[in-house]
Amino acid sequence: MPPLLRNIRITLEMIKVEHTLFALPFAFLGAVLAANGLPSLRQILWITVAMVGARSTAMAFNRIADREYDARNLRTSSRALPAGLLSVGFVWAFTTVSAIIFFLAAAMLNRLALILAPVALASVLLYSLSKRWTVLSHLLLGWCLSIAPTGAWIAVRGTLDSPVPLLLSLVVLLWTAGFDVLYSCQDYDFDVKAGLHSIPRRFGIARSLLLARLFHVGAFIALLVLYWITHLGVFALIGVVATAVLLFYQHRLLRADDLSKLNAAFFTTNAFVSVILFITFGGAALLRTLP
Repeated sequence: MPPLLRNIRITLEMIKVEHTLFALPFAFLGAVLAANGLPSLRQILWITVAMVGARSTAMAFNRIADREYDARNLRTSSRALPAGLLSVGFVWAFTTVSAIIFFLAAAMLNRLALILAPVALASVLLYSLSKRWTVLSHLLLGWCLSIAPTGAWIAVRGTLDSPVPLLLSLVVLLWTAGFDVLYSCQDYDFDVKAGLHSIPRRFGIARSLLLARLFHVGAFIALLVLYWITHLGVFALIGVVATAVLLFYQHRLLRADDLSKLNAAFFTTNAFVSVILFITFGGAALLRTLP
């Protein structure tokens, strides 16, 4: 394999591009709700490009910013940069190209999307540095992912003229903050040693699990309000119930003295939540357009 293609492959593996699945369904849901049906193919294309560009920029920058910490953490020491599989210069180049692609996609959508693009990009880049100075980094990550549905709404309508995308963004913010607290529990010992800030380091594992539950209760309440104001019927209600079941199941998997099932709780359950809400709420919005 040519060196350039090899480096790109390793970079995509490093940033876990497949985990765009967490946020992309929420962006598509925001677009469907904004369009009151199907957005145009052109809008879907550029929303997808913008999402991939923004996430690739954020994740690549995160790997650059955290490379020294990753090298000292047994869980992350095999990542491409600390393992020497990629050069910092190449990842910087990938980050820059990804950012350009994001801005290009925003410009192809509409004027307001382009105006707000620097705010979105600054948010996702700031997150990578936040654990150095604040315990609220989990909420900042939630903010970064919550941009997706409101951004997609703006991409379709060119304006922010409804509380619907803001409620959906609140669901995403609290849902993300909750699962990020859970994920951070596995790095408790390293965060203490390295002097990094996190809710698990500040409050301990047991209290952090409780706080994660509270974040997810808040996300569920916001989802109920979203269901109530959208009037999307039984099909969307199925999504509300399924989300409650998955969130409950996620927390049943974890105990303060046993985090062995964390990967199942984090990756599998959370991917299902975003897809289920897209299918049920998005499907209900599409069904409403049928004669």
